Amino acid sequence: MAKGRARRIAAPPGFARLVAAAILAVAALATARADPVGPVSGLPLPRYVSLKSDRVNLREGPSKDHRTTWVFLRAGLPVEITAEFDIWRKVRDSEGSEGWVLHSLLSGRRTALVMPWKKGVDATLREQPNAQSASVAILQPNVIANVRSCDGAWCRVFGEGFKGYIPQSDLWGVYPNEKIE
Repeated sequence: MAKGRARRIAAPPGFARLVAAAILAVAALATARADPVGPVSGLPLPRYVSLKSDRVNLREGPSKDHRTTWVFLRAGLPVEITAEFDIWRKVRDSEGSEGWVLHSLLSGRRTALVMPWKKGVDATLREQPNAQSASVAILQPNVIANVRSCDGAWCRVFGEGFKGYIPQSDLWGVYPNEKIE
């Protein structure tokens, strides 16, 4: 080869397609996500939890410097965590109100509200997980029930003076088809 002349080397046939496929595969892996998890807790987002205290401030932002927009006055009330920042959790209640709460005021205990969207319509609690089973209680809207388990269609719940099964679709505080053991 003469001095000062570069030698031309050709890529093997199909090499450009192989490189393009590799780049697309890496891009797909980079953008593919599993179920999102909280950056602080590592737990799934969104997820349901309940309030630990009878008095919980809902704030505009994730610090005590932010204005309180609402005060929850009901321990055990289910809320949905939608975001995390440091020791703060962004929550949403059954009416759609959102704000930030200190994580120490939340519990992993699962509770649910009985049909908060149906004012004046009661729900039947059953002895077994089927609509033909005997009625064991009539629950009014907004009753808080502790969730023991759910199979995707029925949930086993209990509370003060009641225990039994209720259709999962009659509860706010569990996801459709969610299984809880």
